[in-house]
Amino acid sequence: MLKEFKKFILTGNVLDLAIAVILAGAVSLVVKGFVNDIMMPIVGHFTGGVDFAEMKYILTEGVAEGVAADGTVIPAITENAIMYGNWINAIINLVIVGFVLFMMVKAANKAKKKKEEAPAAPPAPSKEEVLLGEIRDLLKK
Repeated sequence: MLKEFKKFILTGNVLDLAIAVILAGAVSLVVKGFVNDIMMPIVGHFTGGVDFAEMKYILTEGVAEGVAADGTVIPAITENAIMYGNWINAIINLVIVGFVLFMMVKAANKAKKKKEEAPAAPPAPSKEEVLLGEIRDLLKK
């Protein structure tokens, strides 16, 4: 069973998948950094410095912990709000990441196309051509 597992784990498909997952994590960090550190400040600049993450619709106001007149402690109530700004940020991130990935795939396809356009080797001579060449060589002798 150990030999079977070793054979399975060392097959190309498993190794390729492991490498792809690791590279996907690295590419994810690069793309996330590009979106958060480069593109979102630009979007914020053109929207007048609006930080979408702070946008919300408050359903219930939050109340801080307090003490009543009779000395009893009033527990704090957390704010209940719809954070639609985070959703807007997620949509903007999706559009930017989609565009970046589109550009990466487009560049990869362009590079692959150049490789495929390389001139093919001339086809091997047919049997008749080889035979005629041998006859020609014999006649020269």
